[in-house]
Amino acid sequence: MKRFDIDFLTGLFVIFGIFCLGYLSVHLGKKEVLGGSGYNVIAFFSNISGLRVGSLVEIAGVEVGRVKKIELDKNYQAKLTIRLNKGIIIQEDAIASVKTKGLIGDKFIQITPGGSEKIITKDGKIRETQDTFDIEQAISQLMFGKI
Repeated sequence: MKRFDIDFLTGLFVIFGIFCLGYLSVHLGKKEVLGGSGYNVIAFFSNISGLRVGSLVEIAGVEVGRVKKIELDKNYQAKLTIRLNKGIIIQEDAIASVKTKGLIGDKFIQITPGGSEKIITKDGKIRETQDTFDIEQAISQLMFGKI
């Protein structure tokens, strides 16, 4: 083979390898490059201590989405934008709770479905939320006799 052919094939191989590494890093990191499929819903919490962007959203232990954005709103509440997978339907009276995997594991959002026939549409709001359990606050109250 000519020198040009070998260099050309080597270049194509390197470019293909870089493309594959980029794809794997995006796919394994569970990031969305072009918007992805699904829709967003909003939930407000008083305390989401330990929750991060990218945290899991589960229903009955099954991953149905991820936390897309965390902001502080004008009422000093945490405003979460949750990206739900395509085809997931949430009732209007569903409850979103901040939970912990294991005793000191990662925080995630658990959605408990409701019984309403009305569903939350794109950019809708989950009205019922439960904050994370703050173990430090509970110990403090126990020590100072407030429980």
